[in-house]
Amino acid sequence: MKIERICILGGSGFVGTHLVSQLAARGLQVRVLSHRREMAKELILLPTVEVIEADVHDQQELIRHFRGMDAVINLVGILHESTVGRVDLPSARRGDFQKVHVELPRKTIHACGESGVRRLLHMSALGANPNSRSAYQRSKGIAEALVREAAMHHVEHENWYLNGPKFIHGYGLNVTIFRPSVIFGRGDSFLTMFASLLKAFPVLPLAGADARFAPVHVDDVARAFADSLDNTATYGQTYDLCGPRVYTLQELVNYVGEVTGKKRSILPLGNLLSYLQAWALEFKPGKKLMTRDNYFAMSVDNVCGGGWPSVFGFQPSALEAVAPEYLRAKTPRARYEGYRESAHR
Repeated sequence: MKIERICILGGSGFVGTHLVSQLAARGLQVRVLSHRREMAKELILLPTVEVIEADVHDQQELIRHFRGMDAVINLVGILHESTVGRVDLPSARRGDFQKVHVELPRKTIHACGESGVRRLLHMSALGANPNSRSAYQRSKGIAEALVREAAMHHVEHENWYLNGPKFIHGYGLNVTIFRPSVIFGRGDSFLTMFASLLKAFPVLPLAGADARFAPVHVDDVARAFADSLDNTATYGQTYDLCGPRVYTLQELVNYVGEVTGKKRSILPLGNLLSYLQAWALEFKPGKKLMTRDNYFAMSVDNVCGGGWPSVFGFQPSALEAVAPEYLRAKTPRARYEGYRESAHR
């Protein structure tokens, strides 16, 4: 069956907006579920895109909105749990990660089965592991197990992942799981964050300076999702998605400084100081820069064992070919060049 109608959870997010645009450009009908319609206002203008305000955590709503769709894509994810009113350790917290990364995929799987959808694409993360010390990686690993079980046919068995017996039904879904390294691109929360920090501080104490990443461009991740929809060779597969080069975190921060003209002294922190910095930043009001759970996640290299999956038929973009375009856009010199271009001088 040719896939022409796709429902996307998380379509208004960073990867989601790029994916929806690519699918719309291919003439596919896309339904985006968002808890606030105005968050996806740039997508509303696309001719084949329908944005619906919905509670994606309501299973009955999912079933209703999945009906008539050929495929479902789940991109919903969070990087940090809320610490409001909590003083317990990250390893003991189960709130937001449990709801978003475990319960939502479970509801999505069931809604696919109840609504007759047989194609499911799921966004996981490199390093996902049910036994990880990081709660983020644990929740992602549990979700992967649930998605794989959904591919089974007519299976019901006990599942002890969630502190007790749970029964998981195999729906015979055609599933594909994607596990990207850190994703970069215009509007990212990674390189752009470091660009802001380098602008604000003359010396930057850096936790996890030796952590290794293989950044992958957001357009490449979106294209891998889009290309896999009708490709039966991707059914039942899990793909690690990495860019062409591996960097330490310190190398990445230095590179951002060079590109933005904000070269700073980097002070690498050892394990203890890195943990203490993460602990302090975890309780900082406002947007979270780092938590102890991030510290635990960075203890595992965020790189791929092999190259880019050949099934997709293209090679990923190098960070150096893309990042300067949007990182330099925030510098005074880039704005000056923009004014000159506008004035045709």
